[in-house]
Amino acid sequence: MIVQLAGNVGYPITLDPTVWIFDDRKVLFEEAFIKKEESTHTYERNELDEAAERWNRAIHLSDARPPVNKSITRFEREKILKNSYVMPIQEFIVHAEVADDAKDVTLITDDKDVLISLEQLRNCYLLFANKGKPLKENGPVHLYFRDGSNQETPITSVKKIVIN
Repeated sequence: MIVQLAGNVGYPITLDPTVWIFDDRKVLFEEAFIKKEESTHTYERNELDEAAERWNRAIHLSDARPPVNKSITRFEREKILKNSYVMPIQEFIVHAEVADDAKDVTLITDDKDVLISLEQLRNCYLLFANKGKPLKENGPVHLYFRDGSNQETPITSVKKIVIN
């Protein structure tokens, strides 16, 4: 259930998609392909709601006990177990320090190797959870282009990403 990011990079990386469910960078699959204007509005609204909740908790705090560090609330846990998520791959590419002369990428899958450009890879999502569960069948990740062009036919069973 791991994906290797290797090849013409300064630092090969081993990605473990099973832990991404707790990562704040994950994106709801249903929101991943929405245009920026629409998703920005949703983000701003969520930020306002969170600020209002923090304000209400601060005002209604009856005693001065220190806050308890909760990892996730019950509501968040239920939400995680019902939704599908993708992870933008761009940050991992940056951390791997891709060489300046790298141009394309080979995606190693169970069925065949798929060749895409490095620029295409920079604009991709990796689906890692379907209805809150890791992708055991055709997994560990599916690759989607950020523009949604392969939303109906993603590249599945991606095991290794080799930068050439």
